[in-house]
Amino acid sequence: MAATSRRQAVPNADLARLLAEAHLSHKALARLVNERGRLAGIVLRYEHTSVTRWVNSGMVPRGRTPEFVAAVLAERLGRPVSTDDIDMSTTSTPVPTMGLDFPRDPVDAVRVASTYWRTPVDSRRRFLTTGFALGAYTMPVTRWLAKPATATTPPSMPTGPGTRRVGKTDLDGLWAASEEARVWDSRFGGGHWQNSSVTRCLQTQAAPMLRGAYTESVGRELFAATAELSRVVGWAAFDAGHHDVAQRHFIQALSLARSAGDIETGCYVLTTMALQAMLRGFPEQAADMAEGAYERGRGHAAPRVLAFAKLAEARAHGRMKDGAAAGAALAQAELLLDTIQPGAHDPQHLAYFTPERLAADAIEIHRDLGQPQAALNWNRLAEPMPADRFTRAVGIRHAVLASSHIHAGDLDRALTTADRALGILSTVQSTRAHTYLHTVTADLQRWPRDPRVRDFAVRVHAAVGSPHK
Repeated sequence: MAATSRRQAVPNADLARLLAEAHLSHKALARLVNERGRLAGIVLRYEHTSVTRWVNSGMVPRGRTPEFVAAVLAERLGRPVSTDDIDMSTTSTPVPTMGLDFPRDPVDAVRVASTYWRTPVDSRRRFLTTGFALGAYTMPVTRWLAKPATATTPPSMPTGPGTRRVGKTDLDGLWAASEEARVWDSRFGGGHWQNSSVTRCLQTQAAPMLRGAYTESVGRELFAATAELSRVVGWAAFDAGHHDVAQRHFIQALSLARSAGDIETGCYVLTTMALQAMLRGFPEQAADMAEGAYERGRGHAAPRVLAFAKLAEARAHGRMKDGAAAGAALAQAELLLDTIQPGAHDPQHLAYFTPERLAADAIEIHRDLGQPQAALNWNRLAEPMPADRFTRAVGIRHAVLASSHIHAGDLDRALTTADRALGILSTVQSTRAHTYLHTVTADLQRWPRDPRVRDFAVRVHAAVGSPHK
């Protein structure tokens, strides 16, 4: 067990209050703190008795544990929580707000984004253990919805000796890096995002370009391309379970899209943020974000982008068990995809969002709604999606399909489909995807005495480890 520093035996009322507000037991907090430590490469073995000492005797754990406790509570409560808030303040530097700012002015947007991206990874390492805080999205979303495009053009930095001049070839390189990263992420997961080529591209190429010299038209595309790079890195970080890092990248992506005057890119980024909020347990707010992205994007964004926003909204309504709203949003997403005409404007970086991909997500929507037969019907439309290109998505589809078979009471088909999901997802480094396998394992407990169920649980644990938040 990690060491604990002693102080006067005074109960920690602040910690007790926040635990109650977050509906967290002592055992649950200990488990989640240990998981934060694991993500930071620190072995922690706290138990519920440790938390009891923190609460009842006011003991303060040493090292970075107070930071981890605050992060767990922040994610559960959906707002920032500091070590001061839990009466565990230490002499260490608090987690900075770097990367969370959403400036009004494009000049400040460049400064904030490039400073964050160019900060050495070691200096940002503590971000890897802080949790998702919905409140961090309040200002960026509000400001973007109020004015999704700035009136001024992206600023070219003053020229001088050594100033980099940015041109079309540079932009092509950024778009190519994004596409390569999307393909890699889809096939292998976001597990290596910290050392990926696209992260290095963001740090060593895109950030310096933003401070270079360029024409107005090049500047706008530069901001848009860099916004997409930041979104891609953010999604990979989220996929790997690094939620606060993902939030920072999404916020900077939205900021740069706004500075570029590119409402379409902003719509796409905000929709991605909505998906993160939904998958972190905030479907109501996610539905609002996705609907806001759609409404602001109308008249500016391509049909495929608007369809993506409507699909995200449908998924959020599905999590809320609102079948009517989910069905309406899903139908609108289908209709928008059907309106795409050959030769019309259609952003290449959303080419993956096809009718087959929509069908795969529709399976999950109907599973969440408790409509297993509808989920199984959608599967027929999703089957053409190739596993060698969309490995993670196909694996997740099989996991969701397995849960749908379970809800329909068909154990044999559930196990067959679950085996396929395990075979695919065991090759993918994706905390998010592995969560779907753990969901199947939990759903299979309808048949706890079946040896095949126990065997599947053992194989999931051996392949992807224990579930974590």
